[in-house]
Amino acid sequence: MQRVESKPPSVDENTSVSNFKINGQDLKKYFNASMMWLKANQPVVNSLNVFPVPDGDTGTNMFLTMKTAYAEIEADGDNHAGRIAKSFAHGALMGARGNSGVILSQILRGFARALDDNENLDADILVQALAESRNTAYKGVVRPVEGTILTVIKDIARAGEELRKTTADLHIILDGLIEAADESVQHTPELLPILKQAGVVDSGGKGLFFILEGISRYLKDEPIDVAEEAAVTLSLEQMESENMDEIIEPGQDFEVVVDFEPENNFNLSIFYESLEKVGTSIQVGEGEDLYRMHIHVPKEKKYEPIDLVMGFGTIKKVYIENLMEQMKEQSQQRAEKQAQKPPQIKEGQIAVIAVSPGEGITRIFYSLGLAAVIQGGQTMNPSTEEIVASFENLPTDKVILLPNNKNIILAAQTACYMTKKQVKVIPTRSIPEGLTASLMLNLDGKLDDVVKSMEDIIQDVDSGEITTATRSININGIDVKTGEVITLLNDELVGSANTLEKACDNLLEAVDLDEKEHLTILYGNNVTKDEVDGVMAHLADNYPDLELELHEGGQPFYQFIIAIE
Repeated sequence: MQRVESKPPSVDENTSVSNFKINGQDLKKYFNASMMWLKANQPVVNSLNVFPVPDGDTGTNMFLTMKTAYAEIEADGDNHAGRIAKSFAHGALMGARGNSGVILSQILRGFARALDDNENLDADILVQALAESRNTAYKGVVRPVEGTILTVIKDIARAGEELRKTTADLHIILDGLIEAADESVQHTPELLPILKQAGVVDSGGKGLFFILEGISRYLKDEPIDVAEEAAVTLSLEQMESENMDEIIEPGQDFEVVVDFEPENNFNLSIFYESLEKVGTSIQVGEGEDLYRMHIHVPKEKKYEPIDLVMGFGTIKKVYIENLMEQMKEQSQQRAEKQAQKPPQIKEGQIAVIAVSPGEGITRIFYSLGLAAVIQGGQTMNPSTEEIVASFENLPTDKVILLPNNKNIILAAQTACYMTKKQVKVIPTRSIPEGLTASLMLNLDGKLDDVVKSMEDIIQDVDSGEITTATRSININGIDVKTGEVITLLNDELVGSANTLEKACDNLLEAVDLDEKEHLTILYGNNVTKDEVDGVMAHLADNYPDLELELHEGGQPFYQFIIAIE
């Protein structure tokens, strides 16, 4: 596993840490440590979903933002702290994914702005940088919400100011900042009731805590590549529905999946620790008297996970896949998708760009005249840079962005400031809103008029989502059990059921159908033809006054996405 150097050369054990200053190369090592510790705890942050839906992505978004930022400075040998921080912040802005990634990029931007022309970072500059991080992050959000990552950076900045009154020792200050971050994260449910209902803390705030803690662990020469909260179990249903198209680490050539019945004295923590000595990308799923182990290993170790599992229980099924061949097939499939040419936009026309989570949805967007589609959505939020690249080379300067996901809106808005083109964002929070907005496209119309018509029409559509619960929870007075089919209406949990048909009933019972007449139903890649046919027959029999329109959406995780108009 990758490790950074154990300690920066500027820290001398015989020198008072209150006198040492952090130069650009030290800062680079701290950023790397933060990134690695966040990566190790990425599953922990992802698991802090409010609703039990299989698409937690805050940890992934923050890690990928940090990863792109670090790539910007990885080969930079500059000792100037201000310049290193500026480059790191620029990389974070370009790589920002999801709301959490965008806000993190603003935190880093403020931090870099405070360092500016300073060659070194000391206690005074650190306190100023944290204050500027807070200010920049709050300014970057139109309606700041307390109980989120914003609250955590605010509490960290306040703690820095208080700590500086009594010490200039950067180690003491850092320890105090981490304590303040932890306390702030634990307090987030008191500020945001939905977190308290769900029994979780804010995921973005927790990610920021890990970023700070990574620096401390690095300075203390503690491991930063193995999370202490490692033994995280998923349901088998969740593992089966997860998107395994992931980044493969160098040397991890094979994917090994083993189903087994554990012995009576099975210890999950010990099992997980044993797996970490063999490979990476470890997941352990639990079902009815059955466990599933997933791991990536180098080719010379592809049978070791099987031997290891035999010491913990009875093997029922083994699956081994060559990841390199898998990636080649996926690359070929992506190339084939990109070969499908969208409509050609001419100079002076309006180009509309949408984010789409599935092939079927992408085809519909192109049929409506969109200039380009960005593949993305839940668990795969596109970066700011990817959004800019989608329209920067188009022959027109009039662009409309449809993010189609509440977690992509901030990145889309940030993209507007990174181009000279006229770019407008329609704040579509779902695929139904995006499709409805697309109906108002007039290629040769006035940009402001088209934007206004799109903003108006999305007010008339309700968005429903049907998926499978990943954990048991009671929220909004609804008792949800792991594996049940849950229903969301406009991002609110409205029901839990044992069948897809009942889940659809829960959705339509939550809507005022007196003013609705049409359902557009997009089915995902995790639902069978028989299930789709059963749902359509049920809807036709029980809601005869509604017009039904069915399309293949191809989206992951969600069996159905439904537009109610």
